[in-house]
Amino acid sequence: MRILITNDDGINAPGLAVLQAIADEVAGPGGEVWTVAPAFEQSGVGHCISYTHPMMIAELGPRRFAAEGSPADCVLAGLYDVLAGRRPDLVLSGVNRGNNAGENTLYSGTIGGAMEAALQGVPAIALSQFMGPRTEALDSPFEAAAHHGAGLVRKLLAHGGWGNGGYRTFYNVNFPPCGAAEVKGTQVAAQGFRDYTAFGVEPVQSPSGRRFLWIKGGPQHRPTGPGTDVTANVEGYISVTPMRADLTAHDLMADLRGALA
Repeated sequence: MRILITNDDGINAPGLAVLQAIADEVAGPGGEVWTVAPAFEQSGVGHCISYTHPMMIAELGPRRFAAEGSPADCVLAGLYDVLAGRRPDLVLSGVNRGNNAGENTLYSGTIGGAMEAALQGVPAIALSQFMGPRTEALDSPFEAAAHHGAGLVRKLLAHGGWGNGGYRTFYNVNFPPCGAAEVKGTQVAAQGFRDYTAFGVEPVQSPSGRRFLWIKGGPQHRPTGPGTDVTANVEGYISVTPMRADLTAHDLMADLRGALA
């Protein structure tokens, strides 16, 4: 099996090393794992692509490349340059430092990388590690992902509904904020919504007197409703959410056609 891995935390992020180990285990002794990851951190860029300017790509070692672009850029670079003519069997994106559950999914470069792979017709899984007080006390905060990641990827490869055209399915996996032994199991969960918090801005003044704005988040650890990813994670479960890039509100189509007829 040939696997392409990427992330949004950057080529030197510890979560990427965890993902490399997961991919090596899934690919097996005769497999190949190729890395194309951002040269610098790209958290929060979503499904951005560098459409209006070129990006530099550098080979750092065997099957290891850094690109000055987003995770989606890295997937495109991997498919059409690094692996040109040798299409991967799977794209893995992560392991993100922090959860990509709930509305975080919409901002996530980790998700953006997996989404681009799916749009290109390649099976893809995004993996993220929810952080919290219990993970901070561990030798590795990625312990749950490292221990359970390869087995879950194998199960999704065997049993996931991947589709064969159009907006293909990809999977969003979030590991709970606890140690590997504390993980209670896996739940298939819908994307939640944190109605108690939102991103905002915090103004600051630089030493030169110029005014800047920091983007500021809020609380992350309250449940978001039964059957959703955030709830599963804070209760100690791995969440698996099947996703597609189709943003159409299909439930409104029939009524809207009637209203606008």
